[in-house]
Amino acid sequence: MIHHVNRQIPPSTLDQCVRFYGLLGFKPVPAPEAVAGRAVWLEAAATQVHLMPAADAQPDRGHVAVVVSDYEAVLAELRTAGHEVEPRRKHWGSPRAFVHDPAGHLVELMAFPPPSS
Repeated sequence: MIHHVNRQIPPSTLDQCVRFYGLLGFKPVPAPEAVAGRAVWLEAAATQVHLMPAADAQPDRGHVAVVVSDYEAVLAELRTAGHEVEPRRKHWGSPRAFVHDPAGHLVELMAFPPPSS
């Protein structure tokens, strides 16, 4: 199980990133004292996204994939909020799309995960 992904972001995008990941179902949770004030932690189910503001932040070259609870509704909310959503071909029968967070990181959205092996 992957517990969290850490995203370095420009400080100016922090509020926008919190709203973006909120549309994907992630809610703020308390960060440990050691990083309080230096990071914002978000959680959905047992998975977290840690937003780390850094002046020299650059978007990751890869992507993180998120299974969203109501795929079509989430895509509609993202579009309404001004995010460009790029539908992709289905894998394992699941609708998928790509979108960039406000810091430029690529996020894959899936209606459901692949079957377990």
